[in-house]
Amino acid sequence: MARKRKKIGEILVGWGVIDASALADALKYAQEHGKRTGEALVELELCSDDDVVKALATQFGLEYIDMDKYAVDQDNLALIPGKLIEDYLVLPLAEEGDALKVIITDPLDLETMDLLRFRLNREIIPTLAAASKVKRFIDKFVSTSGDELSQTMASIDQAAPAEDEDPLAALDGEADDAPIIRLVNMIITEAVHARASDIHVEPMSDRVRVRYRVDGVCHVRDDIPKSMQATVTTRLKLMAGLDISERRVPQDGRIKMKIGGGQVDFRVSALPSYHGESLVLRILRPESVQVGIHALGFAEEDYEMFQRIIKRPNGVFLVTGPTGSGKTTTLYAALQELNRPDRKIITAEDPVEYNFAGMNQCQVRDDIGLTFAIILRAMLRQSPNIILVGEIRDKEVGEVAIQAALTGHLVFSTLHTNDAPSAITRLIDMGIKPFLVASAVQAIMAQRLIRLICKECRVEDPDVSPYTLRVLGFSDGELDGKPLWKGAGCKRCGGTGYRGRKGIFEILAMNSQLRDLAFSRAPANQLRAAARASGMRPLLEDGKLKMLAGLTTAEELMRITQAEGVS
Repeated sequence: MARKRKKIGEILVGWGVIDASALADALKYAQEHGKRTGEALVELELCSDDDVVKALATQFGLEYIDMDKYAVDQDNLALIPGKLIEDYLVLPLAEEGDALKVIITDPLDLETMDLLRFRLNREIIPTLAAASKVKRFIDKFVSTSGDELSQTMASIDQAAPAEDEDPLAALDGEADDAPIIRLVNMIITEAVHARASDIHVEPMSDRVRVRYRVDGVCHVRDDIPKSMQATVTTRLKLMAGLDISERRVPQDGRIKMKIGGGQVDFRVSALPSYHGESLVLRILRPESVQVGIHALGFAEEDYEMFQRIIKRPNGVFLVTGPTGSGKTTTLYAALQELNRPDRKIITAEDPVEYNFAGMNQCQVRDDIGLTFAIILRAMLRQSPNIILVGEIRDKEVGEVAIQAALTGHLVFSTLHTNDAPSAITRLIDMGIKPFLVASAVQAIMAQRLIRLICKECRVEDPDVSPYTLRVLGFSDGELDGKPLWKGAGCKRCGGTGYRGRKGIFEILAMNSQLRDLAFSRAPANQLRAAARASGMRPLLEDGKLKMLAGLTTAEELMRITQAEGVS
C-alpha cells in the first residue's frame, strides 16, 4: 500500500514554523481566494517563501537548493537553451551520467518536466528552489532582454524609413519577425517582467520617450528615434484595434498578449499631443487586485475596523484618494471577502478592467447614455445585497447611492478627496442634502500607496535629514535609539532601493457627534478634529508607524504626505 504523502501544512506545523491556528487561517484564506496552502501562508506572512519551498521538497522527496548558499556553475547554463531557462524558470545544475540535474520551482508542473525531457532528449533529475531566487539568478546571469531591446532599436534606426514614408510598409504585413513588431513586443514584454503598471510612449520634438511606471514612479527606459515614431504608433494602434487614420481625437482600445506562459491584458489610451499621439498602455494584472485584505497593509486595529465596516448590512462606505492610490484594489478585496453564493453583488464600473466570478459587473457607456445613475437605478430592481459604484461624480449618482443605502443595501464607492473628513463636505457641496449624508454614510477611508524598502538591499540609514523628520512631525530626540532604514539599491529593485507597495490608511467611522456635525454643515477642519478625538489615526501617523517598522523610508513618506499639503 502506497504511503500517504504528508500535507505541506502538517510538515510546517511539525517543524514548529507555524501553529495549528495559523494553518487554519491559511487554509481558509486559500479556499476563499483559490490559492495553494503555501501561497496563502506566504501572502499572510505566516512563514517565509523558503520555509514553504523546504516543506514542498520534503513533501515530494526532492533535494532543496538554497540559492543564497549554493553557487550555480555558470558554465553549465549552456546545457539548457536560454529561452527555456527564462520561459520555464529552470536552471541546469550538473550532468549525472546520461541524466541532467535541474532546479525547478514547482514540483507539480509535470508538463515542464516532460517538455525538458523531450527537448533535451535525456532524463531529468529535479531539485527544488524558491521561484523568486531562481528568477533573480536568471535576471542577473541569463536574461538579455534589455540588451536585445537596445540592439534591436539601434538596428532598426540604421534602416529606419523616412518620416514621410508609409508606416504600414515597415510593418511588412504584420509578420511576426518584422523589426518594428519585434521591437514593440520586446518593449511590452520587458515592462511586464519589470513589474510596471504602465508603459508611456511619448513623442517629443526630437525623439520618442519610453517610460515604465514601476511602484507608482516613472522611469525612463530609452528613447526611440523620431524617424520610428509613426511606425511604432501605428503598430500599437493596430494591436489595440484603434483607427490608425484618426489622429485628431482621443481613442481607447485593448490589447491581449501571451507573455511568459500567461495571458496579459492592456488598456490602451491614445491622446493627440503637439508632437504626435501619446500612447499609454495600462497593464492589467488580475493578481494585483486579488491580494486579499491581509496584504493591503492595514495595522491590526484598522484591519479589524475595516472588517466590521464591510460586513454591515447597509450604508455607504467610501474610499477616497487621488488616481493611482489603490482605491479599486481595496474595494475589490472587500468584495471578494463578501462574495458568497448567498449574496448578490452588482458593480457599475468605467471601465470594467477585471472580471470576477460570482459578481455581476456592468460597463458604463456614456456614448449611448448608459451612465452610472441609470445603471444604479436599474441595479436596485435586480434585488442586490451589495452594490459597487465606481465613482460618485455628481449629485445624481450620489443621491441614488444614498437612497440605495437607506433602503437596505450596502454601497461601496470612491471619491477624489485628500482625506476622509473632506469626503463629507464634498458630498454636501455636490448638492446632496446634509441629513442624507449624515444618515447614510457609515464610514470613509482615505488611502495612499507607499513604496516599500527592498528586502534584498535594506541597510540602516543614519543620515535622514532633520528637516524631513520635523516635517513628518517628529520632535527632537523622539527617534533616539530607533533605527531608520533605506534601500542601498540592487539589481532586484533596479537600483531604486524600493520594491513593492503597501497602503497607508485613515478610517473615519461615523458616530453621533460626526453625524451632528455633518447635518449642521460643519467645515472639514471641525470634522477632522472630531474624528481624531474619536480615535481616527491620520494617514501621516499610519505612515510613520510603517517607517518605524522598517517598511519604508522617511523620504518616501515625505513624498507622499507632501501631496496632502503637509509643510
